[in-house]
Amino acid sequence: MTKTNNELVAIFEEHPVRRHWDAKQEKWYFSVVDIIAILTQSADPRNYWKVLKNRLNKEGSEVVTKCNRLKMQASDGKYYFTDAGDIEMIFRLVQSVPSPKAEPLKLWLAKTGYERMQETIDPELAVSRGRKTWVQMGRSKKWIEQRMLGVETRNKLTDYWADHGISKSDEFAKLTNIIHQEWSDLSVKSHKNLKELKQHNLRDHMSEAELIFTALAELSTRQISETEKAEGYAPNESCAKRGGKISGDARKKLEEQTGKKIVNGGNYLTQKRIKN
Repeated sequence: MTKTNNELVAIFEEHPVRRHWDAKQEKWYFSVVDIIAILTQSADPRNYWKVLKNRLNKEGSEVVTKCNRLKMQASDGKYYFTDAGDIEMIFRLVQSVPSPKAEPLKLWLAKTGYERMQETIDPELAVSRGRKTWVQMGRSKKWIEQRMLGVETRNKLTDYWADHGISKSDEFAKLTNIIHQEWSDLSVKSHKNLKELKQHNLRDHMSEAELIFTALAELSTRQISETEKAEGYAPNESCAKRGGKISGDARKKLEEQTGKKIVNGGNYLTQKRIKN
């Protein structure tokens, strides 16, 4: 992937992760707090990292010593020094925090910086780990293939946004929600509520059909954006509405033909199993 800015926001599923490209060292640095937020789902990831850093420091872990203080943009638009780590450090950090998101996050990290990590990460092993995790979670082969395709489609869209004037995490969230609302007639939050999900990731609990229509919405949005060379929030918002609507119209036509609702309350928890 080609990047033009040093400070970028990448998206892991629906979670923004700030990162910085160091041209001299030729490596990415990722915000530790953002990674901790994904792994722990903590309401206060900064405090969680503060406590964990203290413990790791006492244990003599290299995770802490390999931390860098880099200026990254916060939600208020200003830049502050924050702990950041390269891929090697982040992988060690992930191993220190028990989390069901550990393996999918490793896969995402490998994909996100693929061109810059070939000597550090074997992408084939990362893909295998990701597949293994979803198999352990009870997903079918078809579901896993669709989920991975969705991840790739999502990453291409967020890469486009990051390169064309979308830099704040709340803007990524707003655009994502617009696309979701247009294709499903529900906000992301309402869709999670329908499935009775709390800290769980919505896409990990979608049916194959929901994943397909989500991917169609995001693919359509990116292609419209690329065609129109959308730059900045307002133009990309317009593309998001139209891209989502394309998928929404297709969903409605399929529902008319089958009499079955695509958007549903099923999940992969024990109480409301999904029927694909």
